Amino acid sequence: MPEPTPSTSRRRLLFGAAAVSAGVLVTGCTSNEPSDAEPTAGDQPAAADKPGKPVTIGFAGPQADHGWLNAINDQAKKRAEKYSDVTLETTEGSNDTAQQIGQIETLINKKVDVLVVLPADGKALTQVGLKAMRAGIPVVNLDRVFNTPQAYRCWIGGDNYGMGLNAGHYIGEKLKDTSNARVIELAGLDNLELTKQRTQGFDDALKNYPHIKKVARQAAEFTVESGQAKMAQLLQAQSKFDALWNHDDDQGVGALRAIEQAGRDDFLMVGGAGALSAFEAIKADNGVLKATVLYPPSMAASAIDLARALGQGKGVGGLAEFEIPTSLTCYSAVVDKENVDQYMPTGFK
Repeated sequence: MPEPTPSTSRRRLLFGAAAVSAGVLVTGCTSNEPSDAEPTAGDQPAAADKPGKPVTIGFAGPQADHGWLNAINDQAKKRAEKYSDVTLETTEGSNDTAQQIGQIETLINKKVDVLVVLPADGKALTQVGLKAMRAGIPVVNLDRVFNTPQAYRCWIGGDNYGMGLNAGHYIGEKLKDTSNARVIELAGLDNLELTKQRTQGFDDALKNYPHIKKVARQAAEFTVESGQAKMAQLLQAQSKFDALWNHDDDQGVGALRAIEQAGRDDFLMVGGAGALSAFEAIKADNGVLKATVLYPPSMAASAIDLARALGQGKGVGGLAEFEIPTSLTCYSAVVDKENVDQYMPTGFK
């Protein structure tokens, strides 16, 4: 993949045209222009790659018990290391709400300049987000959103509805010449709002293809084991279908095991998130997995860029405003054999 220019890399990060890992992306939400440049119309001062005002960022991430969550923590740490003016104060990471609240309160007491938080539960952690904001510490809310915009200065996250929408359109186009096509869905945890959004997007996309019918859906738990068990049930119940959308590439590892054990290869499969194993399978093109829809963990690297800009009182490159936006939604690109080489460096393990 050729190294992006500063201008193209800014736009990729800001508008989600490509989910590029922190190791590949050159400038992200920053600009190569000097941070003390005289502002002119359409050329406002932005946080620059060159060292600026020192910023201490508190990062409260998740417990790394899933490939994507581990990639979130890794992306944030690697991005912070890029900047000599950034000190990153990290917590151990927890999926326990009370424990994470305590960790964030510790960061507030340390008087960090900015907080980046991926809450275990956005609703349950809203009050601690409000506490930080009231203490004068701006919060970058990562992915799982707090209940009120008053609890954060900026939200950046993935597009769950867009994942489903793009997966549905990809499958719809692949099956546009298949009469009476049948599709099935292997969802994630049904008690999560994000799962409902992914399913809604998928269903809405399929409305554009009246010859396609969704004949079955099972909810797994984002684990290899649950993916294998639930996929085995689907295969047993559905002797004939044309396509499968699986919400998550980690549980997709298990789903592919079940498919192989059943000796099935009579359908196409689309995954979700962007795991390296999925990219490798797509590139090899010797199985049912033909594409995956991104939910890029590079959003954590972007969150560090946004936090740094906040701490320095700057905007972001590529936008005319003096301040960073209040929200940024990453694009859920479809990765298939045609573009997998471009995205291979971004795959997480």
